[in-house]
Amino acid sequence: MVLPLICVLIFPIVILFIIRGTYLILNVNGKKIKKTTQTKPSKTLIVLGSGGHTTEILRIVRHLNKKLYFPRVYVQAQTDDISLMKVKQIEENINDYKIIQISRSREVNQSYFTSIWTTIHAIFQSFPLIWKEKPDLLLCNGPGTCIPPCLVVFFFNSLFLLNTKIIFVESFCRVETFSLSGKILYYIANHTIVQWPLLGGDNYPRSIFVP
Repeated sequence: MVLPLICVLIFPIVILFIIRGTYLILNVNGKKIKKTTQTKPSKTLIVLGSGGHTTEILRIVRHLNKKLYFPRVYVQAQTDDISLMKVKQIEENINDYKIIQISRSREVNQSYFTSIWTTIHAIFQSFPLIWKEKPDLLLCNGPGTCIPPCLVVFFFNSLFLLNTKIIFVESFCRVETFSLSGKILYYIANHTIVQWPLLGGDNYPRSIFVP
């Protein structure tokens, strides 16, 4: 009796997700950024990688107007021991930010097969995180850690539960091809920003080339 009831409840959610998700991918995501005047602060969730990824994303954060992009929520992998120190250097004496840890989707040299299970685990951790924080903007640049939060945001957006913009900035080291994260988020992110011409233009019309 319980199982049929669960199926009845889940079925319309799945159908809505498929229809709305397809609409977002085909008609909303990947459109050019419209110039608008921001009048109110945007709660910003920033996904940190490790090493070079963290350095690149914090270089972007450094140029954000802290009065318009706050509070800032940093998401860090539990096995990342370096990013915390770098964030504190960027934020200095500012207190309108916090750091939350989740499991890493894929460790260095971990096989892709076993990373399926660690990614699923990180996705389940991301559900309460995203629902609690309800960010206006999710900013990321390619570490595997960003995939679960982005997938969860896309899921909530598809069900009209959130209206979070996903901005994906491909790593500077990706010159001719997208990273695995880039290939996934190319369709899920609202805007994909690249730093080399081969990843934009006619080759990838959904990308925004920023030299």
